[in-house]
Amino acid sequence: MFIDSHCHLDFPEFQHRLPEVLANMKSAKVTHALCVSVDIPDFPKVLKLAQDHPHLYASVGVHPDYEDTPEPSVEFLVEMAKTHSKIIAIGETGLDYYRMGDRSYESLEWQRNRFRIHIRAALEAKKPLIIHTRSASEDTIKILKSEGADAIGGVMHCFTESLDVAKQAMEMGFFISFSGIVTFKSAKELQETCKQVPLERMLIETDSPYLAPIPYRGKTNEPAWVSKVGQFIADLKGITAEELATVTTSNFFQCFQLNREFN
Repeated sequence: MFIDSHCHLDFPEFQHRLPEVLANMKSAKVTHALCVSVDIPDFPKVLKLAQDHPHLYASVGVHPDYEDTPEPSVEFLVEMAKTHSKIIAIGETGLDYYRMGDRSYESLEWQRNRFRIHIRAALEAKKPLIIHTRSASEDTIKILKSEGADAIGGVMHCFTESLDVAKQAMEMGFFISFSGIVTFKSAKELQETCKQVPLERMLIETDSPYLAPIPYRGKTNEPAWVSKVGQFIADLKGITAEELATVTTSNFFQCFQLNREFN
């Protein structure tokens, strides 16, 4: 049994396919999925998915790559997390300097401020963080440390950074989540990192509708295909897919402070 620890089932790609996508999950023995929030306007759709389906969960937060969108407050994030039992995490949040271009470092202070707000909300709400970091690992780790995120932990989602970054995150209590990227032929360095991350600190995800794993690369990704990520990592580590599934499922429930009850 696999769990997709990060997907976006509220996105337009799934608008007319949700029954099919959920059926595919069941067929692939993917028992649960976490639907992750990326902005405040679309958050109600994320929450409704979780409320309507016992095996789906939700987070609340604003993605660091969404600039022209309402800013969250600590109060709002905490209220949502405490009011709705299906919200199990704060995020996704973090830093993304990938599209920085000619912009100055100072001009991205809004990202760092938004990140701090999410961390403070997570600490107050006692909910783990979902961290997105791209071309910004040094600042991401620095802010996590300075804000005391080790007191709550969470997950480094869709991990593509170095083993050193993974180790620093794990030292703060974070899990490392691998997506379909790890299956790509070009991802040799990431595959080596994946080999070194202890199984007991690992999660798997799709980040669907993006980043479909081999052999589906280029297609619209979906939670069922997290099983392909799991199988690839199991082969990489020289273990069975069943062992990989058992441990990452246990890790999911531990990370997000959930009872081990399957719906």
